[in-house]
Amino acid sequence: MKKLYGVITAMTTPFDEANNLDIEALRQQTRFLIEKGVNCLYPCGTTGEMYLMTLEEREQVAKTVVEEADHRVTVYIHAGAMTQEDTIRLARHAHEIGADGVGVVTPSYFSLDERAMVEYYRSVCAALPSDFPVYVYVIPQLAHNDISPAAMEKICAQCPNVIGVKYSYPDMNRMLQYTRVKNGDFSVVFGPDHMFLSALVAGCDGTVSGCSGPVPEPFVEVYRQFRVGNMEAAQKAQKKATDLCWLMKCGGDMSIFKNILTLRGVKGGHMRKPLLDLTDADRDTLMEKVKPYLTEQ
Repeated sequence: MKKLYGVITAMTTPFDEANNLDIEALRQQTRFLIEKGVNCLYPCGTTGEMYLMTLEEREQVAKTVVEEADHRVTVYIHAGAMTQEDTIRLARHAHEIGADGVGVVTPSYFSLDERAMVEYYRSVCAALPSDFPVYVYVIPQLAHNDISPAAMEKICAQCPNVIGVKYSYPDMNRMLQYTRVKNGDFSVVFGPDHMFLSALVAGCDGTVSGCSGPVPEPFVEVYRQFRVGNMEAAQKAQKKATDLCWLMKCGGDMSIFKNILTLRGVKGGHMRKPLLDLTDADRDTLMEKVKPYLTEQ
């Protein structure tokens, strides 16, 4: 089963002025990221405004990215939804269109105990072919629910196609604990992209990075230099990547990503309400701050 690795870009979803999906802009974004050297694409996640789209829109985004990528990079579709039935529908659709795997966020808002969490993933995974890989997506600061390493072991014991975790909370201790799941035969990709190099050194396979969407180059360079063992160059690239993450508020406002994409000639599109576009003043300030980083690429 093909796993996630390296720079896994969490893609934004471009909406036009009429609040519709901009499919051509999505295709353009897909081509841009592949040309810049990212290793994997991850649409329809938090960065992609997943809960603000209909199921049909999410399926359209997934199909567009898979088709445009055309096997040039690994593509995982985030399939987690507010109901178990919708999650299963989106995960099955990802398999049908030829995605390499899916990510499934923990159920949100309502508190789940360990028994309910294990049963949720067992049910979702049982609805998929046993060789279709699934990453559990843990983001407790947004989803409310967390998964302990012990619970993750139980999920893996009942779900042979769960091959890893996308962990998006900046807790290095928990991240290290996840790398020990299944005696280390478990893929961990770390969400906090400002700590990408540290995560690689600790044994993670990569980062799922929203900030690499508009400016992929320094993240790609971190991974390239780490792979060849040039830690000095990797640290230099990580410093630039971290500066950019802080400048982009570590993904706290996806309109920042969309505006920088537009600045780079890739139509970023608009946010979907209740999320808002940047004000003109905030956009102008952002552009002045980010331009020096872009001229270095």
